Formats: sequence, C-alpha cells, structure tokens
Amino acid sequence: MTRSLDLQRDIWSQTIAATRMAESRPGADLLVVPPINEMFDITTTRVVATQIHPPLIIDGMLIALALASGLLAAYQSAGEVGYDWVHKIGFAGIVALTVYVILDVEYPRQGWVRLDAIDQVLLQVRAGMQ
Repeated sequence: MTRSLDLQRDIWSQTIAATRMAESRPGADLLVVPPINEMFDITTTRVVATQIHPPLIIDGMLIALALASGLLAAYQSAGEVGYDWVHKIGFAGIVALTVYVILDVEYPRQGWVRLDAIDQVLLQVRAGMQ
C-alpha cells in the first residue's frame, strides 16, 4: 500500500509541475488534474473493495444453512426403505461445494478462484508508466 501511495504522490507532483510549466496554455490544469484525481479515486475504491468482507455472521449463517438443509434432507429420507446413496452423497457434495465456492470468492487470492489475470494487467500498466 505504501508503494502505491508513493507512486500516487510522484504522479501528482509531476502532474502539478507539468501544468505549471504550461503557462502558454491557460486552463491546462483543468483538463489534466480531474482525470488524474479520478484515477486515484478508482484505485482507492478497488483497494477498499478487495479488503472489505461481510461480517462473520454471514459465514456462520451460510454454514448453518448447509447443516440445516442436510439435517432436513436426512430427516425426510429417514423413513425410506431403500437408501439411494448417490442422491445423498450428491446433495452433500453440491452443498459443500457451493459453500466452499462462495467463501472462496470472498477471498480471491486464496483457493481455486484467482485474480491472477487481473494482477498481470495491473503489473503491465504499472510497468508501462515507468
């Protein structure tokens, strides 16, 4: 995060210096400064969006929902004479996989769901700025 702030300060100081040097073009700062400011705002929004997570009660409720649905499915099928193991294992697997994927999407740098492609694009943009 500190590196990002240093980069923003460097861009901002170079922008201000360039607009002050452009004395022959009055109003140049009005054309250049707002887009730079928007770029910083978008960067801040992206960083905050990746760091904010729902409260732990949401995760707890998701796990409780999975357990309750398994309990209700088991209770409903308890009186059946023939056990159909494929359906029961399939149901448990789908519920477990759904809970895992939802939690995995919440933390995109860990697990199966990755944002490596987006990270590569950001690295290429940053390398192009130097």
